[in-house]
Amino acid sequence: MTTTVDSRSEADRVSDGALGSDDGLTGAEAAARLSRYGPNALTEDHQSVVVEFLTHFWGPIAWMIEAALVLTAVTGRWPDFVVIAALLVMNGVVGFWEEHQAQSAIAALKEQLAKHARVKRDGAWKTVPAEELVPGDLVRVGRGDVVPADGLIVDGRVEADESALTGESLPVEKGQGQSLFSGSSLSRGNPSVRVLGTGAQPEFGRSAALAGQQQPTSHFQQAVISIGKYLIMLAVALVVIIVVVELVRGASLPRTLEFALVVTIASVPIALPAVLSVTMAVGARHLAAHGAVVSHLPAVEEMAGVDILCADKTGTITKNQIALADVAVMDPDSDRAAVLLAAALTIEGEATDPLDAAIGDTVGDASSGYQILKFEPFDAVSKLAQSWVRSEDGKEFRVAKGAVQAITELTGNRTGGDASRVSADFAGKGYRTLAVARADDNSWRMIGMLALQDPPRDDSRDTLRQASALGLTVKMITGDRVEIARQVSGQVGLGSNVLEADAIKDLGGEALAVKAEEADGFAEVVPEDKFRIVQALQEHGHIVGMTGDGVNDAPALHRADAGIAVAGATDAAQAAADIVFLAPGLSAIIEAIHRAREVFRRMQNYSIYRITETIRIVCSVTVVILLFRFFPVTPMQIVLLAVLNDAAILSIAYDRVQASPRPVRWDLREVSAVAAVLGGVGIIETTGIVWLAHGPLGLTLVVIQTLVYLKLSVAGHLTVFVARTRGRMWAHRPSWVLLGAVIGTQIVATIIAATGFLMPAPLPWPYIALAWGYAAVWALVLDQAKILAYRTLDRRAAHATN
Repeated sequence: MTTTVDSRSEADRVSDGALGSDDGLTGAEAAARLSRYGPNALTEDHQSVVVEFLTHFWGPIAWMIEAALVLTAVTGRWPDFVVIAALLVMNGVVGFWEEHQAQSAIAALKEQLAKHARVKRDGAWKTVPAEELVPGDLVRVGRGDVVPADGLIVDGRVEADESALTGESLPVEKGQGQSLFSGSSLSRGNPSVRVLGTGAQPEFGRSAALAGQQQPTSHFQQAVISIGKYLIMLAVALVVIIVVVELVRGASLPRTLEFALVVTIASVPIALPAVLSVTMAVGARHLAAHGAVVSHLPAVEEMAGVDILCADKTGTITKNQIALADVAVMDPDSDRAAVLLAAALTIEGEATDPLDAAIGDTVGDASSGYQILKFEPFDAVSKLAQSWVRSEDGKEFRVAKGAVQAITELTGNRTGGDASRVSADFAGKGYRTLAVARADDNSWRMIGMLALQDPPRDDSRDTLRQASALGLTVKMITGDRVEIARQVSGQVGLGSNVLEADAIKDLGGEALAVKAEEADGFAEVVPEDKFRIVQALQEHGHIVGMTGDGVNDAPALHRADAGIAVAGATDAAQAAADIVFLAPGLSAIIEAIHRAREVFRRMQNYSIYRITETIRIVCSVTVVILLFRFFPVTPMQIVLLAVLNDAAILSIAYDRVQASPRPVRWDLREVSAVAAVLGGVGIIETTGIVWLAHGPLGLTLVVIQTLVYLKLSVAGHLTVFVARTRGRMWAHRPSWVLLGAVIGTQIVATIIAATGFLMPAPLPWPYIALAWGYAAVWALVLDQAKILAYRTLDRRAAHATN
């Protein structure tokens, strides 16, 4: 796609209306404009690292931990204080590290820009830092150079590689009066360019600005915040009840604070962020083993819910490598081999041009026996290359290769009609067409035409088919021409409803989202279009994945819920992405989806377990305090339960789970409802054992506390097995890692209870057996309650759907 610049609007940015003369600007003019427009550089919003770190101690979960920390300090429970403080710091460090790693997108984009520029100042050419360029400057750009700023070509013709901006794999031919964009590079030509836009004004700068925008809060982070708010409301309500009741009963303030401390610590899911982060990290390690490196952990969970995948074409679906697609023989005395040989004899040097390289790869050594007597390289004016050749038998002839119109004129318009027909047919398929001619005397004849394309990867069609079977709707988004996009889209089975960028230029919000949902893909888009499409789909309720490899993809990669940079991606794309594929193409995405859905299931299972345990412990403690007026457990026992049990539950990251065949997302109402049912049963269970120990058994308070601690520890881990399945807890075998961790932890808990270490009193073995048996029986009750809860929720969901 060749994008034109509205020179009037660009010129308006130079307030004096003078874009400069053929002698360029004077030093004084350049200095004045530099002061006015600023440097030709990307801007960054810098935030203090300290401030960035401290933000991770602000939020629902952090508030709960900090409240517990304050209460432990007020009541002088320093061992509890140290343990809770360590967990608070650990959660903050994990969050800070994850976010800090994602701040390199703009830095990588800056590396793609030109560092120096050849500019005409005070009538003389000189080299200056590219950031000193201003609107109106006259710059010279050579072959292979990166264009330092947006501008108009003053003289000469060029071929510009704009793949960094548009994704178009073939060079774009441009001439006087047409635009060149910052960040593109020249494959041919040596033009003078009048600078029109610098800094954040050019297309490249706008891409960087979009890539630097704050990423939306992930669904995982939203879920953690929601769980935190849910538990905060529960804790605050119960603390208020306890404080009011105890003060009415005439309890002292220190004793009331102690009651509040126990309930607060019991309500804090201290290890929740760490456990979920470890679960995602384990999933990330599995992906790394399959060629996918995760740079932003929440993306592992986000991949599980992706229902629309926006895939860049060049380098992702296609090979980003020009290849011969077809050969049309136009001369009855020639054949395919003769056409290819003639084309190969016009290749310059080592075939650095991608079109020449494609021809050379096809022909191989077939042209090695010919001597090139004279060579005229491709010229932007004549639009063809010629060679004078001598064969092994001494016969001399000439060959030429170039634009169809140029070769048609060279041959005196012979076969012109056929050439137009074949050229139109190739163009309709999105192919780049070259014509080939030969002259054995002074008479040129067109002997054939070559069609070249960037072909789909060998595995693209099968990978996209598998993605569709997993519930993903795949849409191709590319800066390439619409004909090329439709051809590739059809080849890989995505459909032919590919829209041009003009179809969405004036759309936004829901209108754009609806258009994007209906289309199979978009062509001729710029980076801002990709960003807008992803954003509109997200705001319309979709979880969106984006794949790409170029600077032009960076804004959309950064905005997407799961941004994926494919193999060979630029530094900017990798910095903006959440996951980087090391293997070519999209094949790794299927493994990523499976792994992500397994991670999601493990996180959901843990969340149900964690909320259940919080409800069970905090409500049971509250009920016992209100009914029996004593602590069923001590603050240290609560901390031990959180640390010891959750340390073992880290092994849930390795659990065997059944991944969903469809995209999944957090349904916190279902999670909360199931956890509330299981927690409610747990309250009855815990209150029951306290009544049994306090009444019929007549145990002392310190023994009751140790008994309740062991029962809560054993019952808590049995709850893990209940929460990890929708059916019977024995229907799907847990991993040996999880099973071993649970058994090992409960052996430790039993030894602690038996010896009295960190306990109010040791627990005799008969009561240890009571705790284990009591918890096992109630686990069966809990399992039945879970099944009934899911059945009720499923019936309501089915009723709501109908």
